[in-house]
Amino acid sequence: MQFFTHDGFDLAFLDCEPARGKGDPVLLIHGFASSHYVNWVSPGWFKTLNDAGYRAIALDNRGHGNSTKSYDEADYTPTKMASDAVALLDHLGIERAHVMGYSMGARVSAFLALESPQRVATLVFGGLGIGMVDGVGDWDPIADALLAEDPAKTTHPRGRAFRAFADQTRSDRRALAACISTSREVLTEDDMSRITQPTLVAVGTKDDIGGSPQELAALMPNAVPFAIEGRDHMLAVGDKSFKQRVIGFYAEHPL
Repeated sequence: MQFFTHDGFDLAFLDCEPARGKGDPVLLIHGFASSHYVNWVSPGWFKTLNDAGYRAIALDNRGHGNSTKSYDEADYTPTKMASDAVALLDHLGIERAHVMGYSMGARVSAFLALESPQRVATLVFGGLGIGMVDGVGDWDPIADALLAEDPAKTTHPRGRAFRAFADQTRSDRRALAACISTSREVLTEDDMSRITQPTLVAVGTKDDIGGSPQELAALMPNAVPFAIEGRDHMLAVGDKSFKQRVIGFYAEHPL
């Protein structure tokens, strides 16, 4: 792990070149309550990308993993988290990169593409389809579940699931509760139409959070959907077919 400082946060990141030579950079942005390790290292993405000749780079978003925590909701807008990603590219001297985000990371990636389009060569939105635009349901109970002293008293199914995930990843639950309040900012259909980079929208067929990848891709001028068969929101990220499709997508759109 390495660290850099931006906007008052010490942000952790991992940067791995392929074994042979220098590869095109792929910037990976993880989801809510996750980390670079949980989303990208443990499921094998770093190995998959390195084996295919790509330079894999992933940060711990502010409030997550080994990065600085804040309990101020205003610190967790997608715009501010996207600015952290740009700052990492600046720190590493990278002008343009493939950008892949999962769930919340997909939303941050979309804001990154809109606000710094010259830095983004291609996009992969994992675990988030039309929910990018119409929202992803009622998440207020998740904040309550994260802050509950006794998780056994949580009755909301999604709240229980994310509380268990946060405990499993040993996350700072107070920071996550602040994050979830402001990180779900939706984009409009017009916003999506202005994202012109080649984009792959990949969502599990059993995902009840992300929404249709086909509907989101239809709003964009250069996007294609991909259904991750038989996978829910938690399991789709490590799916073998998803990895194969992403590697093929990058081969179709080299830097």
